[in-house]
Amino acid sequence: MTLDPTAFEQYRRSANKATLLRLFFGVLIILACWFGLTFGVIIGAERFSTQAGLPYADFLTTLPGILASLLSFAGIWLGVWIAVRLLHRERLGALFGYSRRISWPGFWKGLAAVLATSLLSEVLLYALQPDVTRSSLDLSSWLLLLIPAGLLIFLQTSSEEILFRGYLLRGLAHRFRSPLVWALLPGLAFVSLHWSPGTSMMVNAAGLASIGLFTVVLTLLVYKTGNLGAAMGAHLGNNLVAFLLVSHQSAFSSLALFNGKPFEADGWTSADMVLVTGIGLVASLLTTLLLLHPRSPLKVSADSAPLSPVPETAEASPVQP
Repeated sequence: MTLDPTAFEQYRRSANKATLLRLFFGVLIILACWFGLTFGVIIGAERFSTQAGLPYADFLTTLPGILASLLSFAGIWLGVWIAVRLLHRERLGALFGYSRRISWPGFWKGLAAVLATSLLSEVLLYALQPDVTRSSLDLSSWLLLLIPAGLLIFLQTSSEEILFRGYLLRGLAHRFRSPLVWALLPGLAFVSLHWSPGTSMMVNAAGLASIGLFTVVLTLLVYKTGNLGAAMGAHLGNNLVAFLLVSHQSAFSSLALFNGKPFEADGWTSADMVLVTGIGLVASLLTTLLLLHPRSPLKVSADSAPLSPVPETAEASPVQP
């Protein structure tokens, strides 16, 4: 299975004014908007929790607290938009792909593939640890929450894609030919955000390894298509299952229909974590085959031509994966 670099070449070469200094200040703008909106959400959440008679930490694990936390990711979208318009003199759509628009066929294929592999992962996790219980959320309330919660989860996952696989990856790839720079650095930044201070080193290592494998899949999708659509769909499928169907994190247990044994709980062994990492590896490999194998019905395609011509540059030779 080989990957044609043409689509990614067109995507990375389309970047405008992608100097390291502009990328640096762009990241500062994005972080300022993200942290600023998060701070505003925290202030509002604290007032709400005080009125509700709940400690702030407990409020964050409630349904309103979870939804408020997801809403804070709108700050990334705002920051990326400001950085792209102010520093790079581009429209936000330039980050979506070479065509300047999200590939919706790729999005739906990515979503379908990861929903399937995530459900398989849950079956394997159940075989490993069958301690799965029904949450306190009744079915009718859960069904009513599917659309608003799904939209907020899409806000969260798409914001991470536009930042890590769009703004950073595209900008760095425009300046550097080596994937050790344009793929590895945004990937490491993305994975590091999932470090859990209150969780043991063993569980963190297994979790970060699984997330790292999934990050590789997301990066390959962008490389294959030259578009964020498939990666956005795949990321959404993963988080829909993790947040809405079976939660393995106490922080999101109020939103899910079922709760598995939290990964931060005691009782997990080193052998368990090796198996959890193995499950993540299997899911990532199956996702890769479903979306990139030439005979797969879910195979994603390269992005189409842009709405306006993109000027040629001297860096026109293919990037080697």
